[in-house]
Amino acid sequence: MIDRRRFLARGFSGGLALPLIGAATGVYAIGVEPNFILRVKRYSLTPPGWPAGLRLRFAVISDIHAGEPFMGAARIRRIAETANALNPDAVLLLGDFNAGHFFVTRAVEPQQIGEAFSVLRAPLGCFAILGNHDWWHGPLLTSPSDGTVAIRRALRQAGIAVLENDAVALAKDGQKFWIVGLADQLIDAMAQIDANAQKLGGDDLDGALAQVSDDAPAILLAHEPFIFPAVPDRVALTLCGHTHGGQVNLPLLGPVVGDLRFGPAYVYGHVAQGGRHMIISGGLGESIAPVRLLRPPEIVEIELGAPVDETARLAGF
Repeated sequence: MIDRRRFLARGFSGGLALPLIGAATGVYAIGVEPNFILRVKRYSLTPPGWPAGLRLRFAVISDIHAGEPFMGAARIRRIAETANALNPDAVLLLGDFNAGHFFVTRAVEPQQIGEAFSVLRAPLGCFAILGNHDWWHGPLLTSPSDGTVAIRRALRQAGIAVLENDAVALAKDGQKFWIVGLADQLIDAMAQIDANAQKLGGDDLDGALAQVSDDAPAILLAHEPFIFPAVPDRVALTLCGHTHGGQVNLPLLGPVVGDLRFGPAYVYGHVAQGGRHMIISGGLGESIAPVRLLRPPEIVEIELGAPVDETARLAGF
């Protein structure tokens, strides 16, 4: 007879180490991290020119990619309840509600998504933009697109305002600020492979910002971070999703595929260029495959008008 310790020692010395590590990593990346871990990633900053005394807290939800068995309506509701527990002034949803990969056993319909999000509560309201997957197809990748009609209706019935090249004026403690929502930058999926395409999306940054009628601070919601080089200093903070933070991050190497797809500067986290600031959420769901590694699903909590701080903690799930 051989005890467990000796068996493991012989296995590792006999060349089993890499296969065992690979199998364990696969189980974790497919079965554990995407489905059973939820963290709250916190950013605290004061952008240049931010009004003294204006403190705002946002809960940011991005890239749900709904679909059974990984992201069902019950899980979406738990995510919404976790966002409520942060006591945000407003909840901001950054798009991609539809499924993002083929490994889905059953669709989660827009009405179910809206019902799950109907529990969201924030004194200044809940605001959403749409993402590329909301335009490209229906609840499943194989479903025909309805031009976002159903998801728009579901979100509005849940009390969530859908912004598309729109600006909304809000106020807290008598101090005004703006939420600006940009239309998706990749509405036309086929145009991505057309070198002669002049316009991929419906975004109109100039038109949206033209609705901001004073010098109160503006927060820009944009599903993809590609717009950031064109965002003027007038915008205090840009919030984006889409990249899933690389989704798969290799030890020591980081989000290799994410770097190649989006560019190393626009994959994840707090990006500061000059006096301009952008935060890219790692999101909650997956695209291409139901796998995450070293980038667990996250809700982003943002405090503006507070000392700089970037931390993360696990949330109950």
